Formats: sequence, C-alpha cells, structure tokens
Amino acid sequence: MSRNLIAILRGITPDEAVPICGALVEAGFDKIEVPLNSPQPLDSIGAMVNSFGERALIGAGTVLSTQDVAAVAGVGGKLIVSPNADPEVIAATKAAGLESWPGVLTPTECFAALKAGASGLKVFPGFAMGIDGLKAIRAVLPPETQVYMVGGVGPDGFAEWKAAGADGFGIGSALYKPGRSADEISAIAKEMVAAYDAAFS
Repeated sequence: MSRNLIAILRGITPDEAVPICGALVEAGFDKIEVPLNSPQPLDSIGAMVNSFGERALIGAGTVLSTQDVAAVAGVGGKLIVSPNADPEVIAATKAAGLESWPGVLTPTECFAALKAGASGLKVFPGFAMGIDGLKAIRAVLPPETQVYMVGGVGPDGFAEWKAAGADGFGIGSALYKPGRSADEISAIAKEMVAAYDAAFS
C-alpha cells in the first residue's frame, strides 16, 4: 500500500542513509526526500536508490536550480521537491521524467506551478495556510490536484487536514532529526503510518 507521506530527512549523512531508509520503508513510508542542504546529499540519495529504489520513490528536497535537478537524476533520484515554485525547475524535472513537487502558498503560485507541469503541490509552510486557507484554495483548484501539506503538520492533525482537502503530508523534524537512531525513527514512523491509515481509511 502506497501512502501519501513524504519523509524529509534534513541533515542525514551517507552513513545513516541506508539503515534509516530501510526503517522507513519497513514502517510504511515509500516516498523519501533528502534535502540538498544535508551533508553529501547526492551520496545519500544514490545509496538509498541502490538499496530501495524498487520499493520507494526517492529523491531530493530544497531543489533550487535546473543543475540540481540534473544532479539528482544522475544518481537515480526520481522525486524533486522545492520550497518555491520555479517554472524552470519544474520544466527540467518533468523533462527528466521525475516527479515535481514545488512549494506554494498562494493561489497565484498554485496555478503557476500547475501550468508549468507540477506533479502536485507542496503547501509550505502548511501552518501558514491553515485549515481554513486550505478549504478556500481547494474550492478553486482543479479537483484532481494532489495537495501535500508540509511544515507544522503532524499525525494528531491528519484527519482534520484530510477533511479540509489535503491529499498527503511531508514530515520533517517530527520524524527525523540528526542523531536519532534507525530504531527510534522506525517507532515514530509506525505511529505516523497508523495515524495516516486511521485518517484516510
């Protein structure tokens, strides 16, 4: 079962990449993002792809340039997530056959990202839009648009966000912080998957 949950592993190192990716996949996460401002992010992404690329959609976050897109594609990454909506980055991502999830907050950004070819929208920071803001923006977005909330969202709010129109979530520091062991992350991830399943079942 694929879930609309992206694990955001900001600060992960290549040594941690495979065991932590394994813990996440076993817990039920199959979308994994390594922000490019992490240590040696391309090494981590490449190692994860080599070990779990058949079982998970793995790629990069904080992708700000077309050069970054090419670098991620070069190590086998298939997911491109950005904090902003840059049409050039979206176009390069789609041209490379990768999934494009640009960061948006306003209606103008949402529609510009979709026009540029985004696979879906990453509302960031989610807490800034809020439940009422999401309800309002969903009323005007094409109904098939996939909307993920990122930033200030957690399992205790999954059901409320879903009711407002969220399709999924990106989870960062609530799940992974540098120094957390694979066992700790496994336990947290399993709780989050259970909360997601309860909200979306």
